[in-house]
Amino acid sequence: MAQERLHKALARAGVASRRQVEKMIEQGLIRVNKQRISQQGVIVDTEKDQVFVDGKNVNIALDTLSERVYFILNKPAGVLSASKEAGDRKTVADLIKGINETRIYPVGRLDYDAEGALILTNDGELTNQLIHPKFKIPKVYEVKIKGMPTEEQINKLRKGIYLEDGPTGPSEIEFLRKAKINTWVKVTLTQGKNKQIKKMFWRIKHSVQKIIRTHFAGISIKALSPGEFRPLTKRELNSLHAQVQKK
Repeated sequence: MAQERLHKALARAGVASRRQVEKMIEQGLIRVNKQRISQQGVIVDTEKDQVFVDGKNVNIALDTLSERVYFILNKPAGVLSASKEAGDRKTVADLIKGINETRIYPVGRLDYDAEGALILTNDGELTNQLIHPKFKIPKVYEVKIKGMPTEEQINKLRKGIYLEDGPTGPSEIEFLRKAKINTWVKVTLTQGKNKQIKKMFWRIKHSVQKIIRTHFAGISIKALSPGEFRPLTKRELNSLHAQVQKK
């Protein structure tokens, strides 16, 4: 008998990250044998139990390991960071359809109207580590904001402010260039609250006009046009593993 927690087994099988599996359980999408799973922490026998995700059987045997694939995508604005169909709205899954037989999903998310660096993989374990706040994975953005904030206002954001879902923590912010009526700034975050950048600049009354994530964990979208993607290099993949092993 080989026992393992359900969300971990499905992440290992390449279905989704552990957190995404937990959401699937809440949505009633997962069944073990004939039982619909509605609570977290269920233990499965990876040798005997049959697991179904949205009606499809998933092989969770410990000796079954799909080939791991890793891509960097320059996500265009107007595309959802989702791994499944979303009605009429295009998702990142549509952009990479057909490149691999296994299910590939995004590491974390990028706002619908934002563009830039998004890692895509079927490696559930690495995904779970990269989005975990304890590893402080850096994400770099170029942000166009309305008007010209003062140094005092920017310093306030650098130190961290309180939002409705808690403190933002420190942020690295530097001025890049001034446009006619807007300003471009570079923002580096090591955590990612929902719509954090928009909320930060709204707080100092300089609304966000555009967001481009140029780097994720040090990996750049340089040379990739919106909608284009490429496999990670061996060096980039080694760097990702090194960043999640440092703590």
